[in-house]
Amino acid sequence: MTSRGWWMTLLVSLVAGLLVARGAAAAEARRPNILLIYADDQSYKTLSCYPESPAWVKTPEIDRLAASGIRFTRAYMGSWCMPSRASILTGRLPFGVESMRMSGSYPGSSCDPALCPFWPAEARRQGYQTAQIGKWHTGVDSGWERDWDYQIVWNRPKHPENAGAYYKKQILAFNGQERKTDGYSTDNYTDWAVDYIRGQNRVADKPWFLWLCYGAIHGPTTPADRHKGKLAGNTAKIPADIFGPRPNKPSYLDRTQAWIPNGSGGAAMKKKPKQANNFDKDEPGLDYSAWIQQVNECTMALDEGVGRVMAALRDSGQLENTLVVYTADQGYGLGEHGLSQKQVPYDGGVASPLIISQPGTIPAGKVCAQPVNSPDLVATFLRVGQINVPWKTHGRDIAPLLRDPERATLEQPMLMSHTGDTYGSNTRDASTTVRSTGQGNVPWWVMVRDGRFKYIRTLVAGEPEELYDLDADPEELTNLAGRAEQASQLETMRAKLIAELRRTDCPFVDAMPPVRELKR
Repeated sequence: MTSRGWWMTLLVSLVAGLLVARGAAAAEARRPNILLIYADDQSYKTLSCYPESPAWVKTPEIDRLAASGIRFTRAYMGSWCMPSRASILTGRLPFGVESMRMSGSYPGSSCDPALCPFWPAEARRQGYQTAQIGKWHTGVDSGWERDWDYQIVWNRPKHPENAGAYYKKQILAFNGQERKTDGYSTDNYTDWAVDYIRGQNRVADKPWFLWLCYGAIHGPTTPADRHKGKLAGNTAKIPADIFGPRPNKPSYLDRTQAWIPNGSGGAAMKKKPKQANNFDKDEPGLDYSAWIQQVNECTMALDEGVGRVMAALRDSGQLENTLVVYTADQGYGLGEHGLSQKQVPYDGGVASPLIISQPGTIPAGKVCAQPVNSPDLVATFLRVGQINVPWKTHGRDIAPLLRDPERATLEQPMLMSHTGDTYGSNTRDASTTVRSTGQGNVPWWVMVRDGRFKYIRTLVAGEPEELYDLDADPEELTNLAGRAEQASQLETMRAKLIAELRRTDCPFVDAMPPVRELKR
């Protein structure tokens, strides 16, 4: 080779190297920030962008977020606080989360990071800066410096004595350093999230993931002082089956009945037994409309917080490169089926709001009727962030829904489960007593959604299976499982449930108790 040829070869090699490096840098720049805003115990019926909310409920900032992206009509993040968060951190349904367990005084809990790794740790290793602000309910070890580069955490399992302080006087750990704080928690979390988004405590040239975990609107549902009484005088429509009867539904609904007639044609809250873990301090006898007002007054600070966070994204020039997800750990019963709790498989008690937005990437002002769960969200985060995890996750690829939310469908149905405070392989050998008592007096159940139909199987012998057509019966008042004309649909949904349980390696798929056949 001539000297000129040698130099040309070297020049081509250098140029190619620079192009590869520039391409890698461009790819890194295209990796979006991920902002997951997580409310607590929030029904979709508390947001005015959902048509099921009372007409007098107004959440303009969250409505604006929905107008900029996709609003999902139904989402199922979990059945109660701890398993919902475990699913978000692992991408697995609770029966696939190994080593997670309750321990010590409620809400004390623990897990082994070697057996129960969280995906934010992998995101850190693969180029993301990770942050968590707010409520923690997934083991005493909150993952500082393993899962999170930056963390301001209210660690409820670590401080049971402070676990009811949802709104004031919280013990918080600021990057591992604990102190008690003043102020209204919803506003505090928003302040710190805005600071982070604007660049404080953050590496400027790295993509970031922020999990913003509000405690609102969990009990004791406490509005900010500036919002108390703002909705007084409004009337809420009482659900059709707040008192029953509820034919062809499981017997536990009698045990969870939370409302009584108030003597004037309305409903009032029943007295709850005083327990160490009862953080719902609402007085017995509270009128139904007054309760709905209180819940929605508490939502107001959340709405303002979302507005401030989104303004920080816009003002800092990060809006179009940030995937924003607004949801809640689960819904909460607002009188449907007599409920004032979560843990149940009915939309009125467990379905969360879900909004996904990224201007320029995700279509704006769309509504998607396809149901989504926590593992599905994790699958989305891993895909858009180009993050690989060395374990099997349970989520479906919902990319088609994000491209064409009004017409796309997914081949697989959506699976959800409730196994109380039992996780992983421990669900295989749980006793009949454990399965029947569950959490919140609700026994174990599994549920599958496919299109307009929902199928529920309560994992206690002798309870009826349930089938609902959510288009015709969105409040799930009529169990179709005993209807002769629905026999084929029932068989189809049974088969889909079993197939999804097998796909996700459910430990108890072959040990589910028999159901009570309904007369046809």
